[in-house]
Amino acid sequence: MKSPWLGVFPPLVTPLLGRDQLDLAAQERQLERIIAGGVAGIFILGSTGEAPSLSLQRRKELVRETCRLVRGRVPVLVGITDTCLAHSLEIAGCAADQGAQATVLTVPYYFPPDQAELEALARTIVRESPLPLFLYNIPVYTKAAFGWETVRRLLDEERIIGLKDSSGDMAGFLRLCELTKLRPGWTLLMGPEDKIAAGVAAGGHGGVPGGALIHPKLFVEICRAALAGDQPRVAVLQRQVESLGRIYRVSDHGAGVFKAIKCALSLLGVCRDRMAEPLLTLNETEREQIRRILEECELLPARQP
Repeated sequence: MKSPWLGVFPPLVTPLLGRDQLDLAAQERQLERIIAGGVAGIFILGSTGEAPSLSLQRRKELVRETCRLVRGRVPVLVGITDTCLAHSLEIAGCAADQGAQATVLTVPYYFPPDQAELEALARTIVRESPLPLFLYNIPVYTKAAFGWETVRRLLDEERIIGLKDSSGDMAGFLRLCELTKLRPGWTLLMGPEDKIAAGVAAGGHGGVPGGALIHPKLFVEICRAALAGDQPRVAVLQRQVESLGRIYRVSDHGAGVFKAIKCALSLLGVCRDRMAEPLLTLNETEREQIRRILEECELLPARQP
């Protein structure tokens, strides 16, 4: 049985007008642009969306407005991670009420839970919330991750439907691929965008690339080529993915990846580059470097000397 979640599910940025104030016009531009690019679905309130820095009220507003703007054209996945379980369940309930298709849970940050606690948390979420659930590993930010044995045990929960892996550990991803053979329809998505094609070739089902916000068609095409086993086409597109990925090396800040994505989107006229406080935007030198990379990738017209 094939996974019903095949393809690219970009992790949206959260456009901001001011402190705890959403830019809904920019959110509509962002959505229309990536839906037109052929994505399989969208993911809001993830790391790229700066979810940990948004108030509960603003997160619920983002869920409501995003579902309204999407109008059922593609599935909506909603991040529900919080240090407070009650808040996670509240966002999950809001997502269900607004017509989202699934929720996404990573390891709560600050206090690192052990595997027994993570298993209990996942079981509590699916017992007390109405939507299917994806697990999400991104240990660089959360200090811990859902371990292989924990995930294997959680396969008995019918409404835990898959996992997004942003660990960057290819050996670990290959081991996670074994679980797709144990549970028909279970979905495995790759986080790091430069590894999406390799992840699909290994047995994954797609990816959650932030770069798809900048160049949606590129990532849709490489994922489709990988799913079709078209390795010559993958090789051509992989070079383009790696060329665009230079924007992530412009800043060595811990959140430099997310700053770079917002900066690129601001240069493309999608949204402001304002970050959720306390994060600051990239400086002008860094912004100019990203502009040059977008020009070299033919996403912006080259300026006359």
